[in-house]
Amino acid sequence: MRIGVPREIKDGESRVALTPAAVAQLRDVVVEPGAGAAVGFPDAQYVAAGASLGNAWDCELVVKVKELQEAEYRKPRRGQIVCGFQQFTAEPELLEAALASGATFIVYHTVGQASGRYPVLAPMSAIAGRLAVQVGAWCLQQQNGGSGVLLPGLDDLPPGKVVILGAGTVGANALAVAHGLGAAISVFARTDRRFARLRERFPRASYGTGIDADAVIDADLVIGGVFLPGQRSPKLLSRGTVAAMRPGSVLVDVGIDQGGIAETSRPTTHSDPTFVAEGVVHYCVPNMPAACPRTASLALERAVLPYVRMLANGEMDADLQSGIQVAAGKVTHAELARQTGR
Repeated sequence: MRIGVPREIKDGESRVALTPAAVAQLRDVVVEPGAGAAVGFPDAQYVAAGASLGNAWDCELVVKVKELQEAEYRKPRRGQIVCGFQQFTAEPELLEAALASGATFIVYHTVGQASGRYPVLAPMSAIAGRLAVQVGAWCLQQQNGGSGVLLPGLDDLPPGKVVILGAGTVGANALAVAHGLGAAISVFARTDRRFARLRERFPRASYGTGIDADAVIDADLVIGGVFLPGQRSPKLLSRGTVAAMRPGSVLVDVGIDQGGIAETSRPTTHSDPTFVAEGVVHYCVPNMPAACPRTASLALERAVLPYVRMLANGEMDADLQSGIQVAAGKVTHAELARQTGR
């Protein structure tokens, strides 16, 4: 099976799914020219690793990073396997294009749903969680529209207040960075099952189930890190709650690629990452890890490579099977079917 590695064309996206080191461990790989150049992997390194340069979409297995862009809608074909972070629940046109193609789409964020491990999604969620605090601190700077709060505080001046919604991979990694900065942190989740472990590592934070609207309204930075496999994000923050926050506060909506957790959220891009709604600075970039594309590419490759090998050998385990959302013109993932009425 020939393996194709396309160049990503989404705004601000320069990650690559496979580096030359991975290509050297595979056979018959076609890399689109320039696919890894922006993260320090020039074409010559791919050729030296045994790849050929050409049209990655001519291959039976296409290993992408992000969802198909409109210019790519007609490239997949029947009998082909396409891997990537497809966002079918949030983008009806993308789903229609995938169904029309007849190709099989393996979606990274539901790979592992059968076991509850999510091995491909996890490293990208970890990066996004860590970045959420960094970009939130940047947004709080007054020249970026923020209120001018310094998250760590200073001497006897109080630190900024951070509210994290979700205690999974995104939330835990955001908590690690915010805790290290010395911010005042509140974490809210649907259940308390992860709290004992988090309390042990991050004792200064407070923890609660549900959402405390008063804590959100009082926060300088709110981070939305809720993930429901194959589903749209729940709307946890109403427009009224956002409007009640102090002007210049910040919302980083990490799950915006699945619709976001606030009624005020809408997708932005790396080239135009923020907007102000109800006086609050919103950072809603769907592909946040692309801000650190070299680290993200290496982390993604480590997670994806075992599955690429498996597919190249004509094999599939339960984790890979749970990643198939569309195949031969049909929706094959139960939650996607429910969410889209298919």
